[in-house]
Amino acid sequence: MIRLRARSVAALTLASVFGLAAFCWPLIISPASGLAHGADAPWVFALMLPLILAVVLAEISEGGLDAKAVAMLGVLSACGAAVRPLGAGTAGIETVFFLLILGGRVFGPGFGFVLGATTLFTSALLTGGVGPWLPYQMLAAAWFGLGAGLLPRRVRGWQEPVMLAGYGALASLLYGLLMNLSFWPFGTGAGSSSLSYVAGDPILDNLVRLLGFMLATSMGWDAGRALTTGILILVTSAVILRVLRRAAHRARFTR
Repeated sequence: MIRLRARSVAALTLASVFGLAAFCWPLIISPASGLAHGADAPWVFALMLPLILAVVLAEISEGGLDAKAVAMLGVLSACGAAVRPLGAGTAGIETVFFLLILGGRVFGPGFGFVLGATTLFTSALLTGGVGPWLPYQMLAAAWFGLGAGLLPRRVRGWQEPVMLAGYGALASLLYGLLMNLSFWPFGTGAGSSSLSYVAGDPILDNLVRLLGFMLATSMGWDAGRALTTGILILVTSAVILRVLRRAAHRARFTR
């Protein structure tokens, strides 16, 4: 595992706080704010890339990421970008998230954070999936990899794939929730139904409406993503974890 240093922790914390603000600001604005969500994606994108770069530079400057680790990041990002079109999100079948979890598990939370963001960015360039949704996908996928790196290290043997598959399924549902949150306040018409966002309402009330919207619209896709990710982890983790750990050991990433 590539251990996090103090500077890396600070950069990750800043990036995560910014990411939460980018997703959740509609829940705390006043009705009179008049803010338009559709115009903020370029700013999210423009601000997020320097934050991700800050994580990488913090790791490099403190010795966490050397040239071999950066090369491994490139290889895994390319692999994730290559396998993503195999699922294309049809009926919720997503074939990229399992690799983010396995990479984050072996190389740690900082590596997993950057891997999630770079994989989604690279795959979007390859598939023509660049749009206002991309920065939010990158942030959510970055947390996907970050969380995998924070899972208990002592869990090994047959319990490890089960733990990773369970985490993958739960994280897949949370990913869907976050992506709904990125457009839901502005895609249903304010107050037009019981599932619509209401600016200025209590946060809990809007979250209940968001969950109802998710259950009514995207749960089939989200459940498909959770199922696909969990199954792929159970099927491939034994081999991929062994290969990645062997590479980490030979490259002396582990400390």
